Amino acid sequence: AASLIPFLENDDANRALMGSNMQRQAVPLLQPEAPLVGTGMEHVVARDSGAVVVAKRPGVVEYVSADRVVVRAESRSKKTDPVQDLPLDIYNLTKYRRSNQNTCINQKPIVRKGQRVLAGDVLADGPGTDQGELALGRNVLVAFMPWGGYNFEDAILVSERLVKDDRFTSIHIEEFEIQARDTKLGKEEITRDIPNVSEEALKDLDDSGIVRIGAKVKPGDILVGKITPKGETQLTPEEKLLRAIFGEKAGDVRDTSLRVPPGVMGTVIGAQVFARKGIDKDERAQAIEEAEEARLLKDQNDEIKIIQESARKKIYTYLKGKEASHRLVDDKGNALVSKGDPITPEVYDAIGVKYLRELKVGDDKLEERLKAMLDSVSERVALVRMRFGDKIARLKKGDELAPGVIKMVKVYLAIKRKMQVGDKMAGRHGNKGVISRILPMEDMPYMADGTPVDIVLNPLGVPSRMNVGQILETHLGGGAREIGRKLAAMVDEVKGSYDKARRELKRHFDTDEQQQLLDKMSDKDIAKLVSKVRDGIHMASPVFEGAKEAEIRQVLEVAGLASNGQTVLFDGRSGEPFDQDVTVGLMYMMKLHHLVDDKIHARSIGPYSLVTQQPLGGKAQFGGQRLGEMEVWAMEAYGAAYALQEFLTVKSDDVVGRTRMYEAIVKGENVLECGVPESFKVLMKELQALCLDVELVEED
Repeated sequence: AASLIPFLENDDANRALMGSNMQRQAVPLLQPEAPLVGTGMEHVVARDSGAVVVAKRPGVVEYVSADRVVVRAESRSKKTDPVQDLPLDIYNLTKYRRSNQNTCINQKPIVRKGQRVLAGDVLADGPGTDQGELALGRNVLVAFMPWGGYNFEDAILVSERLVKDDRFTSIHIEEFEIQARDTKLGKEEITRDIPNVSEEALKDLDDSGIVRIGAKVKPGDILVGKITPKGETQLTPEEKLLRAIFGEKAGDVRDTSLRVPPGVMGTVIGAQVFARKGIDKDERAQAIEEAEEARLLKDQNDEIKIIQESARKKIYTYLKGKEASHRLVDDKGNALVSKGDPITPEVYDAIGVKYLRELKVGDDKLEERLKAMLDSVSERVALVRMRFGDKIARLKKGDELAPGVIKMVKVYLAIKRKMQVGDKMAGRHGNKGVISRILPMEDMPYMADGTPVDIVLNPLGVPSRMNVGQILETHLGGGAREIGRKLAAMVDEVKGSYDKARRELKRHFDTDEQQQLLDKMSDKDIAKLVSKVRDGIHMASPVFEGAKEAEIRQVLEVAGLASNGQTVLFDGRSGEPFDQDVTVGLMYMMKLHHLVDDKIHARSIGPYSLVTQQPLGGKAQFGGQRLGEMEVWAMEAYGAAYALQEFLTVKSDDVVGRTRMYEAIVKGENVLECGVPESFKVLMKELQALCLDVELVEED
């Protein structure tokens, strides 16, 4: 990750280490964007990461869809027999799969039909990549200045525009699982028929008790209905009689359904049902299996069609211009081709794959080659059928589940997370912070041309941390952005003539190879290139060989900006200019995995530790907040004796006191009777284990 930090040589080692580590914590965004100021290693890292789809061999893109790319490969050498090597590579893309970080893995094609690709070229972007380059965040316009205390101590002030445009929005996929077990009291059952639950709460469940795909769910909603048998209860003779007449009643079972945990809101995007061998599949399991089987069969048919179509085109190149040496008829006796007829595309289409083997052209060698090609096609089709047949057979087979588990259901929820106050953000230089306020766009400081900045950072975060690389990145990024805007303005100004834009591009792309390419490019290609650099021209500043200060000044001057990288900013609230010039430019910022939605937590009544009878800790256990010794000192210093007594007894581990407190509240009394905390009893037992006879003598 260190090779991805521009101006690394200007950063303190501690901050560079932080920058490296935080790049691993970046969340893949909905709309990723490659950095304008990079190191030139971005495409190498992305390609080698395995997140992107890479071409195995050179060729031409034959077919592109959202979930598949087909490349017609070129023959490796003249000697290779085209029979053995059907020139077709099929790349299936991963769509909306959950990663082990609960983020979303989705691949999108970036090539067009008819495009020529080389071995190693990127065909499809994965999560966190943009046009085959690593893209962990977004390029944003930053200003270094204090703003009303909202960026004090590494806090970050951001513009509402970033939220509105979904610039830092990410998709997360959560997996929830429930198991139906065979218990001593009877079998648990996954069902829609749950006791004491309103019809409103069951509205999104299907007949099998599993939530429908597309349902919007919130905390407390049922995802999978499950009932568990209760222990045998002693029944009166009257109840026994009623049971005998009306059958089993809901009193026998309790509701143990899978519900959405607190703080999670999202859309159901998938469900999987796993059942033991020999257990009948419910309607939902059958529907899921049928849908998966239909998808596999469609994929199989698509692959076979692509292979056959490719082979047909290949075979026609050999038959083009040949004449039939025999008459060829179909099953019904209709003539497909007469003796001496030339094989035109129309005739070839009429013959079809079915009768190609019987076609004679008076060239034994060619006929032998065609036969071998058709055999090769049949072989490849058979392999495809076998591969998909195995997948379908595996699908229909029962699942291997843990002992005692009858059925298991997994539900997948997609959650869209917009940027919000409390989320952690960072640049690549170890410059991290937490969003403190999202300000309306009109209140943000703005530049002389009216452009409001996206983020306001505190200048005091730079000197003591000694990560000056972020300032150099900001300056170079500002220049890159302005040059891109100038090029776009040139093209928009003079429709039809791109000479001015071509000359300007030549100033920036100055190697001989780049100059020659620009000369060869048509006006249409120039327009396309300018549309790509409209938001800023991409620059690489390799580690230890990066841009020098003089070169950055030069870029700023070419862009028409002040050579010190500073500009006048105006207060969005008053419209008045700020007293001093402010450093403004483009910085690459990432949203990190420490999201406030995952951290926020509040406990009501929850589980207690068996030994100490104190509430458990942590969000996962639905625990309480720890009141440590330092907090006790704070309460003592404040003189809050009664509050402290309550904290250390009834609110913690005084079991008897808790009961008394409850009774007092029910009676409407306002008294606190404390007992002995459980942790004190534990301490006594531990001392007794050391052979110290400690006793608590209670006096009336």
